[in-house]
Amino acid sequence: MNKMKKRRIITLLVVFMTAVKLFCADIWVSPYGDDRNNGLSREHPMQTLHAALRQAREMRRMNDPSVKTGINIRLEKGIYCQSEPLLIRPEDSGTPSSPTLIKGVDGDHVVISGGVKLSDWKRAGSIEGLSTDVQNKIWMVDVPLVNGNVIEFRQLWINGRKAVRARNIADFSQMDRIISDDIQNEMLWVPTNSVARIANSPHAELVLHQMWEIAVLRIQSIVINGDSAGIKFHLPESRIQFEHPWPRPMIGKGVNSPFYITNAIELLDRPGEWYFDKTASRLYYYPLSGEKMDSVSAVMPFMETLVEVKGTADRPVAHIRFENIHFNYTTWMRPSKKGHVPLQAGMYLLDAYRLIPKQQRDEGDHPLDNQAWIGRPPAAVEVEGAQHIVFENCTFEHLGSCGLDFKKTTHDTKVVGCLFRDIAGNGLQIGMFSEPSVETHLPYRPQDEREICTGQVIENNYLTDIGNEDWGCVGICAGYVRDILICHNELCDLPYTGISVGWGWTRSNNCMRNNRIIANNVHHFAKHMHDVAGIYTLSSQPHSVIAENYIHDIVLSPYAHDPDHWFYLYTDEGSSYIEVKNNWCDAEKFLQNANGPGVVWENNGPMVPDSVKINAGLKPEYRYLRCR
Repeated sequence: MNKMKKRRIITLLVVFMTAVKLFCADIWVSPYGDDRNNGLSREHPMQTLHAALRQAREMRRMNDPSVKTGINIRLEKGIYCQSEPLLIRPEDSGTPSSPTLIKGVDGDHVVISGGVKLSDWKRAGSIEGLSTDVQNKIWMVDVPLVNGNVIEFRQLWINGRKAVRARNIADFSQMDRIISDDIQNEMLWVPTNSVARIANSPHAELVLHQMWEIAVLRIQSIVINGDSAGIKFHLPESRIQFEHPWPRPMIGKGVNSPFYITNAIELLDRPGEWYFDKTASRLYYYPLSGEKMDSVSAVMPFMETLVEVKGTADRPVAHIRFENIHFNYTTWMRPSKKGHVPLQAGMYLLDAYRLIPKQQRDEGDHPLDNQAWIGRPPAAVEVEGAQHIVFENCTFEHLGSCGLDFKKTTHDTKVVGCLFRDIAGNGLQIGMFSEPSVETHLPYRPQDEREICTGQVIENNYLTDIGNEDWGCVGICAGYVRDILICHNELCDLPYTGISVGWGWTRSNNCMRNNRIIANNVHHFAKHMHDVAGIYTLSSQPHSVIAENYIHDIVLSPYAHDPDHWFYLYTDEGSSYIEVKNNWCDAEKFLQNANGPGVVWENNGPMVPDSVKINAGLKPEYRYLRCR
């Protein structure tokens, strides 16, 4: 090659590289940056995502030529503490040829956090209600104001481990059982020895196991009557708890509902427990053996939601991609303020009561014996009115309610290669369940079909230690969805069901169809609740398929309301037009409850070829998530 030709090639390469640089915008962000910088170089980063999004928005508004092939918001390693949810608006949208990427760089160390670190621990000294031996082991710290406000919280993490909110039992196998359920007087009667210590505690809570959900009930008063104690609760949960028919606390020989008591200073008597005195804004902690309080990392969550991607049907947020980001440390305060009485999958009741006589519905449906209106728990990241939103290689961890939520009007989204771990509620929530003003058994058929969640892809994610507070929650919880693909995920260490798809309890025509649950690995589920399955469906879902999943190693709750009411696969009320085939399970233990037409079961159980077991769950390139 002659010198002239070489020179031309070098010149063309320089022009090409210059063009690539010219038409690809990078905005750099660092916890140690400054929002007065423009962030256009790594040496001069911005400090917050809020400022970086504004910069990107302005670049698009001004048609800056550097954004022709996209905008990359690059986050340097560190902790990004949020003072309010990051709001991503329609004006922040990318395009198919110019998407917006929000990416953590430099390994696995970018954290968007809703927590505050606590320091300056001191020995607590004298604490009324505790023995001298225990008092000498308790430490305390004054909780700082956050944004000028006294903060409440329901979780605490010490050295990355979720600490135990003080309770009356060391482990759940020690739970007492209720004696009676006095609906007329709105009282639960329990053994006196389970509540005697906290009779005068102002903020104690009773957590009640009832069939497929738990209730969190704030104690208003306790009346001692010999071996029995009658407990009354605050409103609104007292009214909801005693009026709603499903799920109910169990009463009967050997099956009375178990419960435990929490959130009282008098219960702070075991290593690893904590109690927050909100009147004094002071946190008390009983260290584990070997923990040195002058060096522990203690994080108190104060936010419920970290990121909101929010548009409308007419002006959606589009073409935003999140990569390599940890979403950590949230709480959820409704149970502390209004109690928590869920209907199913953590969706909490706003109002509910029994119908007498029962209400007839569409032909073939069970007559309706109850009315219910529900609310939706918050998530660390919420997406609504959006399309082409992607989460890849992200972590959702140490969260006080749900991890990631795709609400109505979301289309063509992806969650790929993500880790969901140590989450109090559902791992993923997807689709409509019911608006708060709409009775929850009514089929969802919106006039504007853009509201329907369609085209979601949930694949190669690892979900573990989900629902570790709200035991009725599930790994992947999809309501009214269409064309969803849930495939090659691994779900384990679950209190209840692994994957739940559908809502409404009816075979009536609704918006659902073409849903596929393929090649997932669901194991070690049903730790706390029954009426359960590895994979569960509700209502009519034409052209839907549950196939080639590997469901095994059910745990079996020792205190379930019905020890035999557990299943590997469960098509529940109204399930219609669903194929269930070639799923490998430990045994042929399945349930079809009040199904509609068109449910086809074919070749499910231990006779299915082992190739299904081998191919299900995480693909090899994603199995590192188990060790992350």
